[in-house]
Amino acid sequence: MMRDAEFERVLSYFDEDGDGKISPSELKRRLAVMGGELRLKEAEMAIEAFDSDGDGFLCLEDLVKLMESAGEEEKLKDLREAFEMYDTERCGFITPESLKRMLKKLGDLKSIEECKVMIDRFDLNGDGVLSFEEFRVMMQ
Repeated sequence: MMRDAEFERVLSYFDEDGDGKISPSELKRRLAVMGGELRLKEAEMAIEAFDSDGDGFLCLEDLVKLMESAGEEEKLKDLREAFEMYDTERCGFITPESLKRMLKKLGDLKSIEECKVMIDRFDLNGDGVLSFEEFRVMMQ
């Protein structure tokens, strides 16, 4: 987790005119320098989504929320990739069979019964398989 001083450094990097706030054009330009591409309209929408006082700019507090949100999106993406590794049948669920296959690849030999027990612990709706949402709960 970033500390306040680190967030302030990020703010000053994006804040080209030194007014303590990030405009859509500053966000767009600084992301381009970092190799990211964002259209002005997308920058405006991103700022609008996190602009706490409605002035069309991001203050330090808004920037913190934006960066924390981006961190959550990255975690969700990583979880989705992990889920897909276990969903070897590509059915949108982790079944006892697909769990057994993945665990075997990882060197952990489990029986189908052991895999069913593992799934049952986090199978919130009792359908015998793990959905992505159930997997996400399990991983938290």
